[in-house]
Amino acid sequence: MVTGRYRLVESIGQGGMGRVWRAVDEILDRPVAVKEMRIDGLDTEDERTRRERALREARATARIDHPNVVRVYDAVDEGERLWIVMELVRGRSLERIMAEDGPLTPAEAARTGLGLVAALREVHARGVLHRDIKPGNVLIEYGGQRGRQEGPGSSGPRGPRVVLTDFGIAAIQDAKALTMVGMLVGSPDYMAPERVTGRPQGPPSDVWSVGATLCAALAGRSPFARDTTLATLHAVLHDEPDLPATAGPLHDLLAALLAKDPATRPDLDEVEAVLHPVAYPVRTPTVLAEPPVPAEPPGAGAAGPPSPQTPVPPPPVGDPPGPPRPTP
Repeated sequence: MVTGRYRLVESIGQGGMGRVWRAVDEILDRPVAVKEMRIDGLDTEDERTRRERALREARATARIDHPNVVRVYDAVDEGERLWIVMELVRGRSLERIMAEDGPLTPAEAARTGLGLVAALREVHARGVLHRDIKPGNVLIEYGGQRGRQEGPGSSGPRGPRVVLTDFGIAAIQDAKALTMVGMLVGSPDYMAPERVTGRPQGPPSDVWSVGATLCAALAGRSPFARDTTLATLHAVLHDEPDLPATAGPLHDLLAALLAKDPATRPDLDEVEAVLHPVAYPVRTPTVLAEPPVPAEPPGAGAAGPPSPQTPVPPPPVGDPPGPPRPTP
């Protein structure tokens, strides 16, 4: 039991910073997810960094109320452990879907991208940069079976709902910088070039990560994945992306999203404009041809078919029958 309120039921995820539990809020009687972050056994600097990261995640996410962003309900500091209480999303991560079901189709990837665009539009409007968008931080909550033509933003018949999670290294406008001396914070495969080199970051950095994530969704791996971290970082900085052969109508958009220069990347409105027709193609209605008109007989002109007529008896021949004439 956490702070006498949240009853832990089962572990549903594990990471380097801790684990995530499925739990029950005993006061409100609702299911929640509780993220446990252990800080016991760490030196003073590491403990400070981890505590700061946990509070940063809670504060960044608490700023946002949007269906495509995981909701944070509470944060609990118990000294050796920190807990973040969140909405329980009943779905799988994009990373897990790729591993269990295989790559996405262009339409599925486009619908996922639309959910991320909607999330980032709200995130950036609140002065937050996510900085760690990757398949493991994207949850997909299906309202039905995968493969149905469904859209992001809800878990109803228009599902699936795409949910952006894990704001642990988010940058908050006007907040103190999260310093990790000697550490490159984030996932190299999905990290924009300007983040690698320490140049100024902005919304285009998150847009770049969306491009890398959609490439991975289509191909099963990041376009910059290499055997070592150093080789991956070199690829991010210098190599052209290995775009998936299955990208189809998304090929040019993905190339633009992964441009090295952030100033040349499309903005969220431009990304949405390309993704939407791929996610929801307009079906052209089938027009049934009218049956051919039968040919008219020669000479019929516009007179049309003859009308039926009542037979007329032939006129009588000679005098009509009557009494005989008198003889003179």
